[in-house]
Amino acid sequence: MTEILSATPEAIARAAAIIKDGRLVAFPTETVYGLGSDATNDAAVAAIFGAKGRPSFNPLICHLHDFARLSEVVEVNGRAEALARAFWPGPLTLVLPRRPKSPVSLLCSAGLESLAVRLPEHPVARALLSAAGVPIAAPSANTSGHVSPTTAQHVLSELQGRVDLILDAGPCRVGLESTVVDLTGEAAVLLRPGGLAAEDIEAVIGPLRTPDGARPFASPGMLESHYAPHLPLRLAVAAPGGDEALLAFGPNPPEGAAVTMNLSEAGDLTEAAANFFAYLRALDLPRLSGIAVTPIPEQGLGLAINDRLRRAAAPRPRLEAAGEKA
Repeated sequence: MTEILSATPEAIARAAAIIKDGRLVAFPTETVYGLGSDATNDAAVAAIFGAKGRPSFNPLICHLHDFARLSEVVEVNGRAEALARAFWPGPLTLVLPRRPKSPVSLLCSAGLESLAVRLPEHPVARALLSAAGVPIAAPSANTSGHVSPTTAQHVLSELQGRVDLILDAGPCRVGLESTVVDLTGEAAVLLRPGGLAAEDIEAVIGPLRTPDGARPFASPGMLESHYAPHLPLRLAVAAPGGDEALLAFGPNPPEGAAVTMNLSEAGDLTEAAANFFAYLRALDLPRLSGIAVTPIPEQGLGLAINDRLRRAAAPRPRLEAAGEKA
């Protein structure tokens, strides 16, 4: 039975004890809620894959409390130091070479010689990491490939009985997963747009490249079909159908949909990002034929929102073929 508790100091101490015991805790970050376990414990990390039905080739992000511990788990280079000074703690994940004697489970790397690492900003996440005293592996706290959770109730609706405790601290501030940048090669590669705009990163370390397809799933969120609601999505829609839900952006959205939710009537991409996953979940109604989405600008956080939408709208392979549970 899953317990849900307000994130008081007592609840955080209890969550830390659960983590140290090798079990699972869902906790808030500034991006989305994470499903966490002791990243140094193989069995605990494997439990995340089991709870999510997650493909074993999809790596996990290792969350740390402070930068001083980073060099214990990965090789740190100058670009990583520059980005850490500029944006950590915050919604940025860096993929760096694993240290040969890194204590982090190889399951977190999904067999790769790299590791995705992040210092979260959320005070509850930071308090939990401090109290647990170990790195915490934590993908989004939802079943694999489904919509990421931005509230504790989202987590409970999907992972009831699969996670020991959920720490509830209200809605996530950013509402999109972290931006992921691969720094293992000569060029910095944007693996996943997210809660930190690519333009801000480029202002610190220069141009980012896009993945060339040569590296296999170096980051979470790189499956072609991902972040998907149950209903099919239509993108860049000007006229929704009467049996569709409409996910709108900006003033004066088109009429005619069965139900409409507007990510930001003011056209604010930060507001839209914070609302995105919650609204996508709310519109995923079985009585409707699909979800229509109005155009969203391809700039700033709009890049991350559109990335999620394209993956959610992609053709969906059989779950068994992708290594997921039905």
